[in-house]
Amino acid sequence: MMHNWLPYLLHLSDPTLPIGAYTHSGGLETYVQQGVIKDGVSAAAFIRNTLEHNLPYNDALFAALAYQATVADDVSLLVALDQECTALKSPQELRMASQKLGIRLLKLFSPLAQYPTGEKYMQQIKAGSATGHYCLAFGIYAALSGIPLTEALTAFYYNAATGMVTTSVKLVPLGQQLGQQILFELLSQLPALVTRTLTIPRDMAGRCSFGADISSMQHERLYSRLYMS
Repeated sequence: MMHNWLPYLLHLSDPTLPIGAYTHSGGLETYVQQGVIKDGVSAAAFIRNTLEHNLPYNDALFAALAYQATVADDVSLLVALDQECTALKSPQELRMASQKLGIRLLKLFSPLAQYPTGEKYMQQIKAGSATGHYCLAFGIYAALSGIPLTEALTAFYYNAATGMVTTSVKLVPLGQQLGQQILFELLSQLPALVTRTLTIPRDMAGRCSFGADISSMQHERLYSRLYMS
């Protein structure tokens, strides 16, 4: 028997949602131009390291925190999480990308499903108290759609992995078969990443991956760019 929330999870986590995610590389383009990422092995290592050492302390954790705040209907906490997320994203490109994708996701879903908590958060953004981040918007609408937190985070990680694989296929470049092989080998790791995210101490939020931040800062001044970040 299919769960009622499953179609909503598939919709929310669909990599083809028209929010512009395909225009951002998250610093990966810098590594490709520097020759750090040049084949399937190095691309897989980059994706794996991002999933294991960056997302659990940053976007994935904030998605979970936003989910929990939404369940509690605590809009003030959502605003505080928004401001914290903004402060922790040091590279301008990463910060702007997170906000652009978040706003587009909110604008996409708010007319489709009217939820008081979502509307209140949007009002805070319009008032300038919050800016909107993709990870928070994802957590908010996962909660409002009745999607269990564990399944929502699994989809969040899958969406992130898919995006990085797709970008690697285009930039390195890699063959489509190799790209799918990398993604397939990551699938078995997702449940452990979700469990780890849900057990990370709150004061560990925002633990920095210096290499990712530096590559994102360097991306602003690359000679040529295919991606916005």
